[in-house]
Amino acid sequence: MMKLLRRHRHWLMIVIAILAIPFIFYFVQRPDYGAMRSDQFARIYDRNVSTLEAQQMARLFNLAEALGMSDFVQNLAPGVQDPNQVYVQFILNLLVLRHEAARLGIRPGSSEVADVVRALPLFQGESGFDLHKFSDFVQNALAPNGLAEEHIEQLVRDELCLNQIKELLGTGVYIPEAEINADYQRAYDKLYVSLIRLRPDDFAKEITISDEEAQKYYETHQAELKSEEKRKVDFVSLTLTDDQKKLTGKERIDVLQELSDRATDLTQALLEKDADFKQVAEKSHVAVRTTGEFAATTPDPQLNLDPQLSAAAFKLSMKEPNSDPIQVTDGFYILHLAGIVEARPLTIEEAKPKIVEAIKRSRVRELMSTKGAEIAQQLRQATKSGQALEAVAQQAGVKVEKLPPFSVLEEATEGQDKAPKAESPEMLTIKNAVAYLNPGELTDFLPAEDSGLIAVLEKREPSADATNSEKKAAFEKRLLNNKRRFVFYEWLRERQQAAGVQFAKG
Repeated sequence: MMKLLRRHRHWLMIVIAILAIPFIFYFVQRPDYGAMRSDQFARIYDRNVSTLEAQQMARLFNLAEALGMSDFVQNLAPGVQDPNQVYVQFILNLLVLRHEAARLGIRPGSSEVADVVRALPLFQGESGFDLHKFSDFVQNALAPNGLAEEHIEQLVRDELCLNQIKELLGTGVYIPEAEINADYQRAYDKLYVSLIRLRPDDFAKEITISDEEAQKYYETHQAELKSEEKRKVDFVSLTLTDDQKKLTGKERIDVLQELSDRATDLTQALLEKDADFKQVAEKSHVAVRTTGEFAATTPDPQLNLDPQLSAAAFKLSMKEPNSDPIQVTDGFYILHLAGIVEARPLTIEEAKPKIVEAIKRSRVRELMSTKGAEIAQQLRQATKSGQALEAVAQQAGVKVEKLPPFSVLEEATEGQDKAPKAESPEMLTIKNAVAYLNPGELTDFLPAEDSGLIAVLEKREPSADATNSEKKAAFEKRLLNNKRRFVFYEWLRERQQAAGVQFAKG
């Protein structure tokens, strides 16, 4: 890559101060790979993928994020929230991508790769590509983590292959003009909606649970009524001192990298046969602390620093009692499973509060659903005969709540610096339910979080931008891109199945 870049422009090679971005977040972090605790991570295309190879590919995930290749990362780990599963999906899909690119004969040229590297925002200076920034990144961010400039090349080549495959798959994607017009109207029309809301508290106060009902529930659900499993762990922490916490930039990264190396060395020592956690920690001059017994829902106070610590404790087993290094804000933790208090069946006296609550919740849902269906039917019949919504609702003993006008697709308006904030699940439920209604129509009863709703579409007003050709063209492009993305994800899912993936464990 460096030779290719030199062809475009000759620069003096000098070392400058490290770039002011949080590389520590991307490179020092050691993910808890979950399924990667044996020598073999997975089997794919009739070959074994070692843990070492998987870990190297996980570093490529971190590198892609540091380079700002967010679309590439999202395409290979779509919709995954769990941090461990993001790595697993990225590794799996990257292997699939490379296999399919080779099968299709897709291999971007060196000059094309060089042009993309030169255009990465991370390496831009006042007059375009800055070789000093590139060299500094390679020396100070990649080299300490076992990566080199060819790994940047590799990722860019993967992204170019991905884009070519997406382009091939999207060639035949088409949306009829009538469908675009209808969807555009539904998306941007101004909707005037009224709600009838049913609340659980209005039904719960009338419900009483007898001892006989509780006993019957206990007998049929006894296998589920158990105490919480509890854990006890020994742990060591390799963290910054108070003075080191004040460090910034490269100085902070260097100290954290030293801690990361110490944590890795300690973990490696624990892999030795018959290794004792406390003895290994003592040899490493690290103090061992021990928690009390704690449940997953009530972490030990010593582990409250970061939610992933308690979660990691419940992934350990007596067969594999030691965790990988777990990165927190100021360093690393390593956990050792010291004991397990197994879950046990609850007596009926212990379980009774849970039983009463469970039966009440079930009854409330049934009552709300029945009442909601009745009210929806009454409103439908009344509105057809021209009766006022408020009058019918009053007869049914419920109130009408008017929502501020909204569109299914809300966008930032002029003068707004930011896009609209994320909507509540309830509002998303309402939008999905009324999008295809005509004025005067109402939804069926809608369970929404803990309550229930009936939505009535009072009026549909054409958007002020109904004839805005530029906005409509942008909407069409977005619609087409979404459909192409769906086609790509379907292709990726099918290619995963064809790869015959088998994980070593987990």
